[in-house]
Amino acid sequence: MDKIAVLIPCYNESKTIEKVVKDFAAELPEAVIYVYDNNSTDHTDEIARQAGAVVRYEYQQGKGNVIRRMFAEIDAQCYVMVDGDDTYPATQVKEMVDKVLNNKADMVVGDRLSSTYFEENKRPFHNFGNSIVRGSINTLFKNDIKDIMTGYRAFSYRFVKTFPVLSKGFEIETEMSIHAIDKNMYVENVVIDYRDRPEGSESKLNTYSDGFKVIKTIIRLFRTYRPMAFFGVISAILFVLAAAFFIPIVVTFVNTGLVPNFPTLIVCGFAVMAAIQSLFSGLILKTIYQKNRQDFEMDLYRATREEKEAL
Repeated sequence: MDKIAVLIPCYNESKTIEKVVKDFAAELPEAVIYVYDNNSTDHTDEIARQAGAVVRYEYQQGKGNVIRRMFAEIDAQCYVMVDGDDTYPATQVKEMVDKVLNNKADMVVGDRLSSTYFEENKRPFHNFGNSIVRGSINTLFKNDIKDIMTGYRAFSYRFVKTFPVLSKGFEIETEMSIHAIDKNMYVENVVIDYRDRPEGSESKLNTYSDGFKVIKTIIRLFRTYRPMAFFGVISAILFVLAAAFFIPIVVTFVNTGLVPNFPTLIVCGFAVMAAIQSLFSGLILKTIYQKNRQDFEMDLYRATREEKEAL
């Protein structure tokens, strides 16, 4: 088992990967630097290998697929995940590692949004999107993670070995954040400097399509982790709509003894049935979710025991 493993997922980062590998090797000489190449066509893997990194490959395209492979293959007391685009400086990595190894943090978030991100990032929709995602997740899940979508994080062994990677692309960071919140993991925030990509280096993140995927991920995970709230809201909306259309029918019936809008009455009945069904779906899924939480705690104990045995 490595003491510290620096994980760098890469796709066509030949202009920056050498500097990233050497910077982190200088800050953490005891760490093993792993570069996972994701079908690069610009010799990123060769450059990383020459810089001193251990190079491995993931052939399924997408950052989520790369991280799944990394987490499955590597055992370490502390994992540092960082992008290969040289937007995150290595100077704060020791503080992040210290919080995992000595403070027993499960996830340390490299917080860009509290420092230079909004000045350095030249894509206004990215800035707006990061703020929206952070606000929505912290509101829905009642937490205060400062930067939901940062690619600079440190993890404990037990976080990595109990985190089910479901996302295939850039929405993986959102999934990590929500998983940590929901499973009551110990999360720390470290404010980091952020610098925009150097000239000639292009972002792989599409503002609109990847932003839409992140929103879908938030909704999906809210449904999974907060089923009573999710289906309860749907049930309440259906009840309110049914009541809004049913009340005029009742008033007309009381005044005239007639029911002139039978189709509306029938639709109201179906809406109430759907509302009841949604409510009970939430109750059932909440019970299943609570059982999954119990199973997760046992997985957490097993991961903690495995780590101790490996040391």
